Amino acid sequence: MGSVRELSEKLWSGEASTADLHPFTTLLGLEEWSEGLAFVSSFANVVVLDTSEGLVLIDTGSFVTAQAVRSAVQGFSDRPVHTAVYTHGHVDHVMGIAAFETGGHRARVVAHEAVPARFDRYKLTAGYNGFVNARQFRMPGLTWPTDYRYPDETYARELELTVGGERLSLRHARGETDDHTWVWLPERRVLCTGDLFIWASPNCGNPQKVQRYPREWAEALRTMAALDAQTLFPGHGPPIEGAERVRQALTETAELLETLHDQTVARMNAGDPLDAVLAAVKAPDHLLARPYLRPVYDEPEFVVRNLWRLYGGWWDGNPAHLKPAREARLAAEVAALAGGAGKLAERAKALGDAGEHALACHLAEWAGRAAPDDGAVEAIRAEIYRRRARAETSLMARGVFETAAEEKPR
Repeated sequence: MGSVRELSEKLWSGEASTADLHPFTTLLGLEEWSEGLAFVSSFANVVVLDTSEGLVLIDTGSFVTAQAVRSAVQGFSDRPVHTAVYTHGHVDHVMGIAAFETGGHRARVVAHEAVPARFDRYKLTAGYNGFVNARQFRMPGLTWPTDYRYPDETYARELELTVGGERLSLRHARGETDDHTWVWLPERRVLCTGDLFIWASPNCGNPQKVQRYPREWAEALRTMAALDAQTLFPGHGPPIEGAERVRQALTETAELLETLHDQTVARMNAGDPLDAVLAAVKAPDHLLARPYLRPVYDEPEFVVRNLWRLYGGWWDGNPAHLKPAREARLAAEVAALAGGAGKLAERAKALGDAGEHALACHLAEWAGRAAPDDGAVEAIRAEIYRRRARAETSLMARGVFETAAEEKPR
């Protein structure tokens, strides 16, 4: 048993945890799965088919790991890449193709028809994407790419490919993105999900990114579960082997999304504002306890907010938030009522000491905005956000709070 298979078994059995071995853990090793089929643990994962016409890649890895992925693949087969399939247009899945297109060789790249529009948007918002991803992944100075390898062939709903006798069925699904493709290898009973499965609570509510689609995501997972796949290759994290395990992982991920969706819509239909919806909607504890659904990247509260945005727009239902005062003006008024920014900061510290991290952050932020040049206030605010970050489970929340501890309010 190779290291990737061993990791999968340890995570499934509970011997290891995604709290320590995050789904984005990059082993950077190629493991041959069966004859002509290999799996590369990367950021993100890459699946390789060795055919008589050349290699087929399902995803290509990121610009950070491109050369390492290429070296691993060349150790498996020296054939050139014939076809590359993008499961979606996120840069950790598409940027590795450049490492394989050298010396004048050009592969055929296949993707959903919405991928080119994503690349166009990434060029338009490169500065913003660099900023938010540096914060999310704690990578200061990250430069967002602006040069993309656009697909040669796109499809709308379904596409059947055959390369060197290997059949690939491509299916579109809206989920983490609007341009997602999952791939089924029927003869091998292998399912490549892209980021529709990542060994974590679904990335369906990212607070800094564009719209996600929980309902359609769940439908796609149930469609995949019905295929009776023997092996699941995820976008992140190790593969899952065995039809029963694959089916369980897919159906329970769908169940989590469905319950969040249905509870949220029910509260919205009852006329509740967002604050009341957030208080009412709960993810089932038994699902979050699963080794492949722990909220180590995204988290259910963010999914609820994403659903509100999808169905209800940006206003949260609080009349004061429709056309609010500027943050600095509100902070100054609250500080004045409290007897000064220092008083606010001290109260925030006391709340933090008592474990009331969310409330402490509100007060600390007001204090910091009311007195941006007060070193003592700044120190208290920074410590409160550091404590908040340590108390969080999801990478997204930790990234925001850790960055807040290092920066003054904007």
